Amino acid sequence: MTHEPHSAQPTPTGAGFFYPRPAESDDRHLLGLEGMPAAALIELLDAAARYRERLRAGRMMSDELRGVGVCNAFFEDSTRTRVSFELAERRMGAVTVSFSSAGSSVSKGETLLDTLRTITAMGVDLVVVRHRSAGVPSYLTGHLDVGVINAGDGEHEHPTQGLLDILTLRDAWRGRFERRRIAIVGDIGHSRVARSAIFGLRTLGVEVVVAAPATLIPVGVEELGCTVATTVDEALEGADAVMALRIQRERMEAGLIPTLGEYARVWGISAERVGRMRPGAVVMHPGPMNRGIEISPEVADGDYSVIFDQVENGVAVRCAVLARCAAAAMREVR
Repeated sequence: MTHEPHSAQPTPTGAGFFYPRPAESDDRHLLGLEGMPAAALIELLDAAARYRERLRAGRMMSDELRGVGVCNAFFEDSTRTRVSFELAERRMGAVTVSFSSAGSSVSKGETLLDTLRTITAMGVDLVVVRHRSAGVPSYLTGHLDVGVINAGDGEHEHPTQGLLDILTLRDAWRGRFERRRIAIVGDIGHSRVARSAIFGLRTLGVEVVVAAPATLIPVGVEELGCTVATTVDEALEGADAVMALRIQRERMEAGLIPTLGEYARVWGISAERVGRMRPGAVVMHPGPMNRGIEISPEVADGDYSVIFDQVENGVAVRCAVLARCAAAAMREVR
């Protein structure tokens, strides 16, 4: 198989600084929410809502993706995202294969690209890839003649998580994004979840405020379109939603936070702090949760929480993304 030089390839939306040229649409790929037009976001949310209704009505089994080969290439540990994609693929009738780097040819010295070229040569149409290095999905679009779906790349983006978060908020906010405000609290600097949420929500007109210890706030974060609050109480005051981000123990070991207990006291989402939000506001968490650190158990399990709504929406969102990317990939084949 021959490929045009990388400079001649279309620029997939969401590639961000990994593709520093003006974006061109290529619906075979979902690399990120950065640069995605509001109409395209709404179209995916509407499709996901329809899939969710079918999933709720019973065990949805369709042949919508019959004959479409999907490879789930997870080079980084995952449970929720991988299982969610696999369920979506199987319920839509795709031919699926999943592998992780452990025990694969990559662990034997083969390059990531050669491994995926080998698999796509077997007749795969879409690759769902998760990798600890930012930019890997974008890199693959220039070297593989298949659709690429980003399931999380380093500290860049996690677009399907962003979409399911936005779908959950659309339900909670009864379809209105304008004049809404969300606080995102936690490890902003290392969070691909936060980046996708910020890009998508800002496109839809939502005000986004972030809050975290100064060591976890990246320099220039305001350039993403959000504002920075100096305390969690300030961030939650009058907010319509709060998203707590997971704190990893490595941040404490690296000296970015003093102790987990101190973080919980100063930045944790407690019932008292949730009380500062507007009536009807909701609490979110992308998971997995560290109960008692970034969020208290009573908040995680309380009336404000829509955390398990997020999980439910994950399968529906991934159905919508797979359908869009597969349709575009099949048009390319024809």
